[in-house]
Amino acid sequence: RRAAIMPAEVVTEAKAAAEASESVETFEFNADIAQLMSLIINAVYSNKEIFLRELISNSSDALDKIRYESLTNPDCLAEESELKIELIPNKEEGTITIRDTGVGMTKEDLKANLGTIARSGTKAFMEAISAGADISMIGQFGVGFYSSYLVSEKVVVRSKHNDDDHYIWTSTAGGTFDIMKDPNPTLKRGTEITLHLREDATDYIDEKKLKDLVKKHSEFIGFPISLYVTKEEEKEVECSSSEDEDEDKDEDKEDDEEDKGEDKEKDGAMEVDEEEFKKSTDKAKKKKYRLRGRSSETAKAHRG
Repeated sequence: RRAAIMPAEVVTEAKAAAEASESVETFEFNADIAQLMSLIINAVYSNKEIFLRELISNSSDALDKIRYESLTNPDCLAEESELKIELIPNKEEGTITIRDTGVGMTKEDLKANLGTIARSGTKAFMEAISAGADISMIGQFGVGFYSSYLVSEKVVVRSKHNDDDHYIWTSTAGGTFDIMKDPNPTLKRGTEITLHLREDATDYIDEKKLKDLVKKHSEFIGFPISLYVTKEEEKEVECSSSEDEDEDKDEDKEDDEEDKGEDKEKDGAMEVDEEEFKKSTDKAKKKKYRLRGRSSETAKAHRG
């Protein structure tokens, strides 16, 4: 038997997938962080919308860092000179993505900042909550990222720092998180956080609601915030010449059939099918075709 020969691109993709699966590293959350996440996930808290404020605030901090660095090292902006924040809701996938072109995170940053090293504010925040403080104060303790789990069952963080490769951090908050090299490194620099929303939080995908939340909580952010929206348009298009020719042929054919019917009428009454009658009268009307399309545009949603 001859061995099956696979196309080069299939072999390359399979090899990349195999290498990616081998390079996934799993880490345990620091005990204090695991406790904090458990508190957030199980919190009976109605004001869950604060997650967006916290993530936008973190993006703004990352943008401030790269802008400050550019004062002494202009080359740090070479890959991506535009400093911005983007919000991308996806109804089909049930996700919200917050993307910035800030300083980004290295692999070690992802490991330390999002799991293994607890900030001093972690325990302080939990103590404050026990004393009756509101969860909305989470940002003041430097652990605002974890508010993502107020609305998410899974969080994926993709990040690219100028000094490192493109990495992905993933966690469903089950006590561990994974880090791997991104097999699809699309970011030039910055961080992209995708929230896979819980069923009871999918209303946050609504474009108007997101826009209102940005105006409400992030009015004074010093960078442009763009909200991606999807619009449906209906357009009327004329029939093509080939369609007109086909229509003329159909009409000629029907005319011939009508002539034959007239001959039959001379011998007596002819039965007329109601559907055929309707079809022939409709032919007199001009055909219209509706083209339904979806176009994506970016709408500014910052500072009112």
